[in-house]
Amino acid sequence: MGGRLSMATRAELLGILRGRYAGAPRPERGLILDEFVAVSGYHRKHAIRLLRQPASTTGRRGRSPVYDAAAKAALVLVWEASDRICGKRLKALLPVLVPAMERHGHLRLDGGVRARLMAMSAATMDRLLREARGRGGVGRRRRPGVTSAVRRGVRVRTFDDWGDPPPGFMETDLVAHSGPSMAGAFAWTLVLTDVATGWTECVPLPVRDGALVTEALVRVRELLPFPLKGIDVDNDPAFMNEAVVGWCRANGIEPTRSRAYRKNDQAWVEQKNGAVVRRLVGHDRLEGLAAAGELGLLYASARLFVNFFQPSFKLAAKRREGARVSRRYHAPATPHARLLARPDLDPAAKARLEARFATLDPIALLAAIRSSQERVARLAAHGGNADPPPAPAEGDGLAGFLAGLAVAWRAGEVRATHRARARPPRHWRSRADPFAEVVVTLRAWMGAEPDLQATDLLSRLQGEHPGRYPDKLLRTLQRRVREWRRDIAHALVFGPAAAEASLAPATATPVPSGPANLAEMATISAG
Repeated sequence: MGGRLSMATRAELLGILRGRYAGAPRPERGLILDEFVAVSGYHRKHAIRLLRQPASTTGRRGRSPVYDAAAKAALVLVWEASDRICGKRLKALLPVLVPAMERHGHLRLDGGVRARLMAMSAATMDRLLREARGRGGVGRRRRPGVTSAVRRGVRVRTFDDWGDPPPGFMETDLVAHSGPSMAGAFAWTLVLTDVATGWTECVPLPVRDGALVTEALVRVRELLPFPLKGIDVDNDPAFMNEAVVGWCRANGIEPTRSRAYRKNDQAWVEQKNGAVVRRLVGHDRLEGLAAAGELGLLYASARLFVNFFQPSFKLAAKRREGARVSRRYHAPATPHARLLARPDLDPAAKARLEARFATLDPIALLAAIRSSQERVARLAAHGGNADPPPAPAEGDGLAGFLAGLAVAWRAGEVRATHRARARPPRHWRSRADPFAEVVVTLRAWMGAEPDLQATDLLSRLQGEHPGRYPDKLLRTLQRRVREWRRDIAHALVFGPAAAEASLAPATATPVPSGPANLAEMATISAG
């Protein structure tokens, strides 16, 4: 028990009991001594000596310091000259650094000061440099947080430690839906992947919080077709806290953690972060309860589609030969099929899985996923707390969706969460039109001689306006001639009236350097 008391506490206790011990009768002194020995942990003879000593002599005996201010000043100087290295490295450097500084005239030490400096231990150097390091911000370590004690109590599990566990041991991770910035509050996804079968569950969280993680684990435990036996997490404080770890231990679930900054320790769930979450949701920023609710609807359909209709590879063995790594995989199979093939799964659980599988329609699940992705994409585009615009008409429901699958590839990306946002068309010029003043002349030349090329037109312009239209404008004039020829071809198709309108000289107006209105754009197109 005495080991739990600090030296300051023992000194206070000694000061309180010494007066009582000196003035008490012999039987009472024995009781005081027994109490003091039991509380302080001192040997009985040592406790008697301490209680008998007068109060003036109980303090620490003073002694003159070995290293005075001169030795400390010399130490600070050589520490700065060494670029503020630690005491152990500085101790090894002193026999080299001090003679070098003296040789070049940078240091002149008294014989006694030099001897004390060279004899100084590394621990003494660190103690004497504590004030200098504190003011310079050097050597100050971060205080361990509240989660440090929790983290130390959770066993570390690496990738090689898994072996072949039964279903129920799941790797767990959080995926941020923050977009390009981690500032502010945004939605998260809690991902759990079973190591044995690849069964994956996703739960949306409106914010990153340990209490919400516990509630999500309770929900996942109810949805799983097998008992949850253990979770393997990273060192995120959202997992390494008393709420999550305490809930796991109270419910017979073994908590383990990966090594810090070793993402390969959680390779199973890291693979699902990209293959499931990012494939479904993308990388846009999602905020607010509305976005978390839409994610919940999306994952409700996706969990069935992924676990029952999406085969995945599972690593069977890995061998390293020098710099070459060879991997061998099991045949692709769905998590549902892997669960049914497990001999250690409860037959009742297998029967429930087969009954559930018989009721699932993969096309209906895929249609629900696409619909949820449309709503999630609209929320990402309009802000998580904004009301999304009304959904477009979906034709004749599931039949229309099925009919569209045959030609969906022609439209490119079908997942709304992965489509690039359309940029508004550019309707203004950033530079003035170099041919604005001669566009009438050019159109007249083209009308008279339709076979003229852009090089011929530029040569004529250079002949009539020397030094005004350099050769670097050829590419611009070629694009302009292509537009005029397109107008002429359009006029030939749609009749003489269109042809006359197309070949009629247009009035040119200078173009401002900013966005133009519709009338100005019409003039530019005619030019």
